[in-house]
Amino acid sequence: MSIEDESGTPAAPVASEKPVSEDRFAVFRNGQYLRYWLARLGTSFAVQIVAVSVGWQIYDLTRDPLDLGLVGLCQFLPALLLVLVTGSVADRYSRRKIMGVSIIVEALGAAVLLAMTYEGLSSPLPVFAVLVGFGIARAFFGPASQALVVNLVPREELPEAIAWNSSAWQIASIVGPVAGGLLYGFSPHAAYWVALLMFLGSAACVLSMRKLPRAAANEPATLETVVAGFRFIWHEKVVLGAISLDLFAVLLGGAVALMPIYARDVLDVGPWGLGMLRAAPGIGAIAMVVYLTRHPVRQNAGLVMFAFVALFGAFTVVFGLSTWPWLSIVALALMGASDMISVYVRETLLQLWTPDEVRGRVNAVNMVFVGASNELGEFRAGVMAFWIGAVPAVVVGGMATMGIAALWAKLFPDLRKAQHLRGRD
Repeated sequence: MSIEDESGTPAAPVASEKPVSEDRFAVFRNGQYLRYWLARLGTSFAVQIVAVSVGWQIYDLTRDPLDLGLVGLCQFLPALLLVLVTGSVADRYSRRKIMGVSIIVEALGAAVLLAMTYEGLSSPLPVFAVLVGFGIARAFFGPASQALVVNLVPREELPEAIAWNSSAWQIASIVGPVAGGLLYGFSPHAAYWVALLMFLGSAACVLSMRKLPRAAANEPATLETVVAGFRFIWHEKVVLGAISLDLFAVLLGGAVALMPIYARDVLDVGPWGLGMLRAAPGIGAIAMVVYLTRHPVRQNAGLVMFAFVALFGAFTVVFGLSTWPWLSIVALALMGASDMISVYVRETLLQLWTPDEVRGRVNAVNMVFVGASNELGEFRAGVMAFWIGAVPAVVVGGMATMGIAALWAKLFPDLRKAQHLRGRD
C-alpha cells in the first residue's frame, strides 16, 4: 500500500546546492497556494473517510475478499483507460477548473453513496459503479493538480510547496481513517455526510482561485503529442527506473485492501481499529517527512531508495504474520516511513525535470503508475486472498517486494548509482 496521495507529491524538500529556507511557512503567504493546499487537504481527508467506509461496508455485506480487490480495480481502470486523454486535457485547458470539476464529481459520488446507505445496500454492484465514477474524477484530478502547483509558486519555492502538498495528504491519511472509522462506527450516514461537505468545501476553494497564467501546450493534438509523456519517461531511464520500482514494489506488497479482513477476522479490532490500521502508514510517513525536512537525502540517493523499498517489503511480511494489534500498527507505520523515501526520490525527479508544456501528460502517466501500485495492488491482494487466504497473500507480497528491489538494482544501474536529486536547469 502506497501511502502517497493521488497527486503523488514527494514528502520533503529537494536536496540541492541551495540552502533550505528557514521560514517553512512562507509559501502560505501566497493566497492562491493556500486555497490550493486547503482544497487538497479537504479532498484527501474526504477520500480517506470514503475509503474506510466503503471497505467496511462492502466486507460487512459480502465477507468476500475478492470484492475488496474489486474496490481498487474500479478506481484504477479509469486512470489506465483515460491516460492518453487526462494528461493532454491538463496541458491544454485550465488546470484549476479541471480540479474543481473533478472534486464536484467526487462530491456527487459521496452523495450517491449516502443515498444508497439510507436506502439500504443488498448488493455491492451499485457501490462499484459509483467507485468507477470516483476513478474517472481522480484520473482527471491527478495530472491537473500535480501540474498546477508549478504555476502557483516561484521555482525556488517549489520544493517547499511540494513538501507541503505531501504533508496535506499525510495529515489526511493519519486523521482521515481514524475519523472515518469513528464516524462509521457511530453511523455510516455521518461518515458520508462529512465526506460530502468536505468535497464541497474543497471545490469552493479551488474555484475561488483566480485565473493562472502558464505555458499551455499549443501544438495540434496528434498521436505524437498525446504520447509525449510516455516518450519523456522512456528516455529518462533514471525516472523510468524510479517510478517502475515503486509500481512493482507496492503492486506486490500492498495490503490496504485486506485491512478490513485483518480488522475483523485476524486482529478483532472493529471499525475504529480499522481506522487505526489505515492511519498507521500515514503516521510513519509524516514522521519521515519531518526527518527529511531536517535531513534531506544528499548522497547515495539511489541506494537509499533501494534499501527502503526492501525494508517496505520486510515490514509488510511482519504485518502479514502479526496477530497482535500493536505490532501490526507499528509494522504499518514503518511501511509508511519506508515508502516515503521512494515517493520522495521519484516525485522530486518528475516535478523538477519535466518541462511545463508536457507536465500534465507526464503526470498522467505517473498517475497510472501510482494507481497501478495502489488500486491495482488492492485488486492483486484481493484475488490472492481469495485463492490462498489473507495472511499468505500479504506475506508472499512482501517477500516479492524485497525481490523486486534487488532485481531493479541490477536492471537500472544509473538509478542505483545516483548520488543527488536535482532538477534540470
